[in-house]
Amino acid sequence: MNKDLIRILAECTAACNYCAVSCLQEDDVKMMERCIRLDLDCSAICKVALEYVSRDSTLAKEVLDVCARVCRECGEECEKHSHMEHCRVCAEACRRCEQACQQA
Repeated sequence: MNKDLIRILAECTAACNYCAVSCLQEDDVKMMERCIRLDLDCSAICKVALEYVSRDSTLAKEVLDVCARVCRECGEECEKHSHMEHCRVCAEACRRCEQACQQA
């Protein structure tokens, strides 16, 4: 079991959830719609990937490939809003998670 990967997936899940909730509190929520959607998608796939990795599933690699892609897209979107602390933190977590998924 890859404890570092599991930790990174859990951290990304938490960062994405926090970012989504924080985006909902911004003045222009409509402007943050894509960010919120990707935050939710990323959090969901990270949770699924964590489950597959933690039980050493034979399908974990395929899930991690999708997870890396979603993390990349979420990170790119959050980087567009990096003047907001929650988006900056989320982008960093997504980048770490993307790399970890690719290296697994």
